[in-house]
Amino acid sequence: MSKWILTGAAAAAAFLTGASAPLAEPAIGAPATNFKARDANGNIVELAGFRGKTVVLEWHNPRCPFVKKHYNSGNMQKTQAAAAAQGVVWLTINSGAEGQQGHMKGPEALQFVSGAKAKPAAYLLDPAGLVGKAYGAKTTPHMYIISPAGKLVYRGGIDDKPTADTADIASARNHVSAALAEIRAGKPVSVAETRPYGCSVKYAG
Repeated sequence: MSKWILTGAAAAAAFLTGASAPLAEPAIGAPATNFKARDANGNIVELAGFRGKTVVLEWHNPRCPFVKKHYNSGNMQKTQAAAAAQGVVWLTINSGAEGQQGHMKGPEALQFVSGAKAKPAAYLLDPAGLVGKAYGAKTTPHMYIISPAGKLVYRGGIDDKPTADTADIASARNHVSAALAEIRAGKPVSVAETRPYGCSVKYAG
């Protein structure tokens, strides 16, 4: 991964040492932008630390009706659990700025994960929006998949039913599950990019 960004205190440290933070949105097939972000427990998580594993990035806003569709139905948790069983690293990211809908601090995020019985490997806090903007995350949910080789192989919606109606889940094509199955089978991702749907990410500024 040739590109990287840092958030929070790590970003400040990078600034002090004169490091730069390129923020070009990665293209499908290109190296995924590396980042460091604090999780809900306050620990630093670095994307590069998962090299060799498939990684899913999920943008999240607990108050978004489209997010509620997938969490209240259990669909997101089911997809997360299936991914974890395959050894996939799932990172849920909240890029909502403080004061904006869906913004959460660590304790709130931990409470959400526990209450929803969610199964991410980590819940990352990105209130400055550095990770979200680097990836071009526009909606919640907005899904990205990074291959074990560190390349972006999918971005878009979780499925092909852009509604907030839980009844649509049963007949939807789950793009994330389909892509993970193809990766596990050693095949290229046949649907590598789709139009995301949901609420806009509530960035700062």
